[in-house]
Amino acid sequence: MAANLQWGPKGGVATGQAAPVTDVAQYAAKNRSLFMLLGLLLGAFGVHNFYAGYILRGAFQLGLTCATLFYGGILSWCWALVEILVVSRDALERPME
Repeated sequence: MAANLQWGPKGGVATGQAAPVTDVAQYAAKNRSLFMLLGLLLGAFGVHNFYAGYILRGAFQLGLTCATLFYGGILSWCWALVEILVVSRDALERPME
């Protein structure tokens, strides 16, 4: 009986049923006020972009700030100020609340 079992994609025994599909629409929209607050307080580190799902943008801002020993943080923070005024949708193109 144990010889007929197949291993599933995550290491468990497969049941013959497909794994549930994660639907993008089930996630709540991001809060614009929180996005703006994160941009004002932690914008030099790109935290607001990570929150909105813009991972590459956030990583670039974080890298710019850290690689320049925080001197580039001024440029990153100015960049964040522009973003909090312009960006109104998250990375999945859903409007922020």
